[in-house]
Amino acid sequence: MTTPLRVVQYGLGPIGLGVTRFLLDRAPRLQIVGAVDVDPQKVGRDVGELAGTSRVDVVVRDRFADFQDVDCVIHTTQSRLADVEPQLMEILTTGANIVSTCEELSYPWHHNPQPARRIDAAAKAHNATVTGVGINPGFAMDLLPLVMTAPVHNLRGIEVERRVDARVRRLPLQRKVGAGLTTAEFEARVAAGALGHVGLPESIAMIAAGIGWKLDRITNRVDPVVTAAGDVAGLHQVGTGILGEAEVIRLSLTMAINVDDPVDRMRIEGDPTFHVEIPGGLHGDVATHAIAVNTVPIICGAAPGLKTALDLPPAHSFVP
Repeated sequence: MTTPLRVVQYGLGPIGLGVTRFLLDRAPRLQIVGAVDVDPQKVGRDVGELAGTSRVDVVVRDRFADFQDVDCVIHTTQSRLADVEPQLMEILTTGANIVSTCEELSYPWHHNPQPARRIDAAAKAHNATVTGVGINPGFAMDLLPLVMTAPVHNLRGIEVERRVDARVRRLPLQRKVGAGLTTAEFEARVAAGALGHVGLPESIAMIAAGIGWKLDRITNRVDPVVTAAGDVAGLHQVGTGILGEAEVIRLSLTMAINVDDPVDRMRIEGDPTFHVEIPGGLHGDVATHAIAVNTVPIICGAAPGLKTALDLPPAHSFVP
């Protein structure tokens, strides 16, 4: 019998609670042995009850230092690497491996090289491995289109479109994409760097690194999606990777309330050129829960250091 992997869930917002439910479904191969959150309304409660399942006799604590002998931590707190680096460093001192949904961690080497080097060094010093995962970034707009280039010769370009109906997603995401703001409020927050999908530039950098393109620049533009009444329903964000004068990567993301044609769509241009489409698109929350849990066995068997999706075997579903 395979020894269960001992897992701590760090962060119990909507994503963390969803991950918790998926972790409990993977027992006995994965065993949840702890949970961490700073919310006083959650500390001291049973994590199974918080997640809407049965009691599992694992009490939420407000600091990770209380845990020892942990194989892996699934970390689901914030999007910016600067905000989570202290949390990751604390975890790594115990030698625990980390699967994090921090968007900027999915491919930090281009835009955040200094914290990436610090995290990599700490992981190697403590014989641990850390990676950033998610549906976007981490799969739908970077790893998946990269895999789709496998049968292509003379690759000339990659175009990805993702259209998401934010109405069926969690409330924090609706706020993150600006739903309900005025256009003036939206534009002010974009200008302040406080609004927009985090991770699109990381996806472009990951694709370029995987292909071997040395991009001259990466662009990232965020515009509001406005209703007939003049209210902001969400965002339309476009990122491009420019090689010389040619646009070789184009990522188009629409996340708004009541998008009537949600889809994940790719165009791979080369020999041959072809299109791939997922009608309805991948549900970002459910898919993120799954990919985080499915990465645990892989990261626990990987070499120490900071790894991206380019460095690891592909995650896949597994039976308990």
